[in-house]
Amino acid sequence: MTGAPSASLAAAVGGLRRALLWSSGLALLCASVAVAITIGPADIAVGDVWSAVAAHLGWGQAELTPLRDGIVWNLRLPRTLLAAVCGAGLAVCGAVMQSLLRNPLADPFVLGVSSGASTGAVLVVVLGAGGGLLSVSGGAFLGALVSFALVLLLSHTLGGTTDRVVLAGVAAMQLFSALTSFVVMTAADAETTRGILFWLLGSLSGADWTDVTAGAAALVVALVVCLGHARTLDAFAFGQDAALSLGVSVARTRLVLLCTTALLTAALVSSAGAIGFVGLVLPHAARVLTGPGHTRLLPATALTGAVFLVWVDTLARTVLDPQEVPVGVVTSLIGVPAFVAVLYRAKGTR
Repeated sequence: MTGAPSASLAAAVGGLRRALLWSSGLALLCASVAVAITIGPADIAVGDVWSAVAAHLGWGQAELTPLRDGIVWNLRLPRTLLAAVCGAGLAVCGAVMQSLLRNPLADPFVLGVSSGASTGAVLVVVLGAGGGLLSVSGGAFLGALVSFALVLLLSHTLGGTTDRVVLAGVAAMQLFSALTSFVVMTAADAETTRGILFWLLGSLSGADWTDVTAGAAALVVALVVCLGHARTLDAFAFGQDAALSLGVSVARTRLVLLCTTALLTAALVSSAGAIGFVGLVLPHAARVLTGPGHTRLLPATALTGAVFLVWVDTLARTVLDPQEVPVGVVTSLIGVPAFVAVLYRAKGTR
């Protein structure tokens, strides 16, 4: 008789702890966005940020000059929100791929999506591909899709196992990286090369509301799909045979989740360039907080990645002001020692 009440109490306590964790994470994200917007040469307070946002949403009037309102609404807010969207999306893709491929070193770029996006962007900028009908983001997105289609074709031809998917991704990554280098070296001038290099290293400087809307929509759809397969991802962590024994359609599930993560990565890379280490490191950090269960892991990873990239982008645009550092450079400088720490922690828990 005492077992059922105890189980119910434990479930209620667990639910309360999860609710507190998610609400704390959302509050931290909102506070991070608000504070990050105030950092910069213009003198803007947190209250000004909330006032400007409320005014643009029709909840009152902002007591800001048009210039300061434009800095908040048109420059810093879309950039900071895009940083949060990219951080959340890349981190979620990393968590899914690490479980799906059973490879702790897998990240969103292992499928060659980033390299394909880079090639597409370079073709538009340097060679004018698309005849002026394609923007840099559009070219990057199409390049990412072509690269992923090549990976699917190669992996299917080679047998479709997880190892073959990774190998096909590495091959596509090397191919499109070589194509990008060839186009830049043979057709780009010095100024164009500098701009391309900055984009390839990751930059949020050109963020606008269109980028935020498209990225957020892709993130929401991908999160819904991945959370719908959370239990399946738990089964994949024990291997394909274990997943098959539990009634999981391995081939179909792998295809759905690989396509989902590839499309999300393509959408994010087309807006922000190649930002490394977010999808590699942040899932490991989130597992420390929530454990391996994907129902808890995926939301925690999204929140962790969002907060992380908001502050990384703030550091990138202010540390050498007025010069800006590519976001991908900062994530690598922070990500390498963080990943080493994660590896040592994992070694210590064996």
